[in-house]
Amino acid sequence: MANNTRARRQARLSRSLGIALTPKAAKYMERRPYGPGEHGRARKKQDSDYAVRLREKQRLRAQYGIREAQMTRAFEEARRTKGLTGENLIELLEMRLDALVLRAGFARTIAQARQLVVHRHILVDGIRVDRPSFRVGEGQLVHVHSRSETMPPFQVAAAGAHRDVLPQVPAYLDVKLDALQARLVRRPKRAEVPVTCEEQLVVEFYAR
Repeated sequence: MANNTRARRQARLSRSLGIALTPKAAKYMERRPYGPGEHGRARKKQDSDYAVRLREKQRLRAQYGIREAQMTRAFEEARRTKGLTGENLIELLEMRLDALVLRAGFARTIAQARQLVVHRHILVDGIRVDRPSFRVGEGQLVHVHSRSETMPPFQVAAAGAHRDVLPQVPAYLDVKLDALQARLVRRPKRAEVPVTCEEQLVVEFYAR
């Protein structure tokens, strides 16, 4: 019951943001791409510039499943980093441990990836890390603890069962899925990161 409630909540959020946040939400949106109720198909009035920027920021936040405080800290770091702030922001978010667990195919959703990290199933260079926000460095190895490898969720992942709903493994990750290992070979580049976002709108939201 709880899973169904969570799925419906994700479907509603996905519809409001205009992007499927989970595989189940994608199916819901395919069946009914409009909102619920008699006004669901009605044409909406044009959003203000602020509303457009806010929604884009919320879309990015939702794809990484992070809180506003985490997003704000990441933005401030991106602004201090050399280069384009919007691209820096997404590249920094992509180096989070939970994001890389998802990209590697160890999990099916960002929520599941975060849960695997919190429950101490994931190691970085042989050391348990239970913080989803942990920043993985270039060259570091993300892998599943040997005692966890035989658990059903990881056996399913090792068999490649999530690959049908996940984007292709990006070039900045070297993944050995059967061994449940993934190495961040270099810093991600924005063009390679499989998130839907007009990052300049996010920059404009925070710079207002």
